[in-house]
Amino acid sequence: MAVKKVEKIWMNGKLVNWDDAKIHVLSHVIHYGSCWFEGIRCYDTKIGSKIFRLDAHIRRLFDSAKIFRTETSYTQAQVAEAVKQTILANKLKACYIRPIIYRGYGDVGVNPLGCPVDLSIAVWEWGAYLGSDALEKGIDVCVSSWRRAAPDTFPAMAKSSGNYLNSQLMKLEALANGYAEGIALDVNGTVSEGSGENIFVVRDNTIYTSPLGSSILPGITRDSVITLAEELGFTVIEMAIPREMLYIADEVFFSGTAAEITPIRSIDKIIIGIGHAGPVTKKLQDAFFKIIQSGKDKHNWLTPVR
Repeated sequence: MAVKKVEKIWMNGKLVNWDDAKIHVLSHVIHYGSCWFEGIRCYDTKIGSKIFRLDAHIRRLFDSAKIFRTETSYTQAQVAEAVKQTILANKLKACYIRPIIYRGYGDVGVNPLGCPVDLSIAVWEWGAYLGSDALEKGIDVCVSSWRRAAPDTFPAMAKSSGNYLNSQLMKLEALANGYAEGIALDVNGTVSEGSGENIFVVRDNTIYTSPLGSSILPGITRDSVITLAEELGFTVIEMAIPREMLYIADEVFFSGTAAEITPIRSIDKIIIGIGHAGPVTKKLQDAFFKIIQSGKDKHNWLTPVR
């Protein structure tokens, strides 16, 4: 999905024109992947534009950088405010938000300490990540031949750009073979996550999801789904999920900021359940979209832009 150009991008405390938001070719981030980012959505609710779980996303952004011994001169509150400023400057009612901390131009070596720590925020219009019909009809996915990295190699809890080279391999393989998305296994051969989504499995009205130890990103939408599911009376179990459990599930769905709650209709050409969004997935979708469409929630998940 092509990015729709807007007027301004926030860079190191200033709003600059879209075409002027540039970095040097020798910036550390380009050569060594030293950057940490977030994907956040702002929704046009019935009572104004509101950002979904802004504080949780900004906290994870700072956590990701901290894991790599990287500090920015901005506070979490300042970055949250800058996100609002960027949305307002571009006059958007609904948008995707990409804050990013990265190592800039300085030393060109593996050691990043001689490079400045920069921070930028971009926003743009964005629709359904996996297609307009995906939320209802579901998508066809495969189990990828590419596994998630072992826990003592790349820190999966950090949303770092380098981790997404693995995701790209998964996505490219899936697309080359006619699937919309891939599911990675972890180093132990149990289910990890999608290329950019967490995964849930439903069997006999019990909901299962992979634990943090399965090299998954601790998803903000994942956390929201668990909360909503428990409020709806479902039991949610975090456990190592064997690959074959995917095939005999009643329902399987992805969660994520971009994917929201997307049902999976087939895995490796095996139809899952009824072959589209099942009753548990639908209940969770309804609860989720009721919050973001109404603009009202009891969890303090929505932050007004104004």
